[in-house]
Amino acid sequence: MNIEITLNDLEFEQDIRALAMAFYPGSVISVGQAKAPDQGEEDPAEPEAGQTNLRRLEVLRQKDHIRIRLFRQDRLFLEDRFAESGQHGGTDQTQNRLERKNRLKRHLYRVFSEDTDKTLPWGTLTGIRPTKLPMAMLEKGMSPGEIEEIMSREYNTGKEKIALATEIAQRERQILRRIDYEKGYSLYVGIPFCPSTCAYCSFPSNPLSRWKTKVDDYLDALEKELAWVSGCCREKTMDTLYIGGGTPTTLEPAQLERLFSMLERYFSLDQLLEWSVEAGRPDSITREKLQVLKDHPVTRISINPQTMKEETLKLIGRHHTVAQTEEAFFLARSMGFDNINMDLILGLPDETPEDVADTMSRIAVLAPDSLTVHSLAIKRAARLNTEKESFQNRRMVNTEDLHSLTEQKARNMGLLPYYLYRQKNMAGNLENVGYAREGKFGIYNILIMEEMQSIFAVGAGGSSKLVFPGGRHERVENVKDVGQYMSRIDEMIQRKRAALENLGRPERR
Repeated sequence: MNIEITLNDLEFEQDIRALAMAFYPGSVISVGQAKAPDQGEEDPAEPEAGQTNLRRLEVLRQKDHIRIRLFRQDRLFLEDRFAESGQHGGTDQTQNRLERKNRLKRHLYRVFSEDTDKTLPWGTLTGIRPTKLPMAMLEKGMSPGEIEEIMSREYNTGKEKIALATEIAQRERQILRRIDYEKGYSLYVGIPFCPSTCAYCSFPSNPLSRWKTKVDDYLDALEKELAWVSGCCREKTMDTLYIGGGTPTTLEPAQLERLFSMLERYFSLDQLLEWSVEAGRPDSITREKLQVLKDHPVTRISINPQTMKEETLKLIGRHHTVAQTEEAFFLARSMGFDNINMDLILGLPDETPEDVADTMSRIAVLAPDSLTVHSLAIKRAARLNTEKESFQNRRMVNTEDLHSLTEQKARNMGLLPYYLYRQKNMAGNLENVGYAREGKFGIYNILIMEEMQSIFAVGAGGSSKLVFPGGRHERVENVKDVGQYMSRIDEMIQRKRAALENLGRPERR
């Protein structure tokens, strides 16, 4: 379907587009600009007759109201108009803008819902961190009942999602009480190599076959960036350390040893609450590599099957078997790893509810300490998008029933929901949820979502999130290309230096 959106004020363009995408997944959405609000009230021309499979949405800000019109093909289907709340010029411009946006989205939601005859589990919430709302309300002393009433009324959110978000927010508050946001920080180290690139992946990962002879050069550049960050953070305490990618265990044992030794040399890890390593792909895990992890104070690892269906693994380009997943898990357990996470993805090609139930049953036998259930999100650079013709006959479905199934299975395993986030283009307009046993919650995962502590990211594709007094945030990106990262490492360091200096925090030498 084609969705044509016409606006005469682009203030909330991204919010309008995101809500349209949620109601009309897979549609081609275009946005055009009409006359500005003060240029009269001339009606835009109606679409030409004969166009099929088309919706045209007009959102026009007039002198004292906003008018919404939705056309089906060449005929007006719905019209709505409402007075603006939070008029320009109030004392709290940020609050005024938020009120205007939420009111507009509520009216759009009603129009889209009537057109499609459906509702959305998360209602008008299109951001990636829905737990921020209940978290803020809990901080104000509100009860779960009050939170439900507000989120239902203001955001059209379903009761099940409100309950899930509130439960997670309550748990996050308990977990984060021991974090000193001002004096602490976290560190992400990116290893952007993988045995192969999965069909759904758009992360900066690179087949190891291409870069095998350059890994040590990459570690040289990484060491230079780590040394600079350690100087910046000399008077701070590292709370969490996360080694991700890519697949860090594509490194050889000696290379892993070199990386971990670097970290211990440049940083004080005495007060570290959590050290996570994405062991990731089962076909990259060996006893020798796991032994390197055991020789250092790594506290948490991930062994990620994504599915326990053999046919799907082949289809999405993961060159390992279900048996290898199980063997890698049992090997890690036998070596004393007592905090193992596993990742799954819902909505993979041709997977049925029965396949998901079977995957959960196999996972239950392994009894991991945490489980992260992702909704498939097809990114622009992923092969599922760039090679659509290869997957056009594949059924990719994600439903609220599947999430209910995985949630119940996880709870039956003694795993509780502790963090949640959403992504653009997510199948079913649903969410990713992390479950864990008491005492095994992934602290880094919560910190990266809540954005209350600075997280320095090093390596190709790393995205640092710096938090400053007053709540101001600054994102500092490293280039994704491995070769560019190595040749421009001084520039990557300078980007971080400039961000700190520009915000009144001179680097420590």
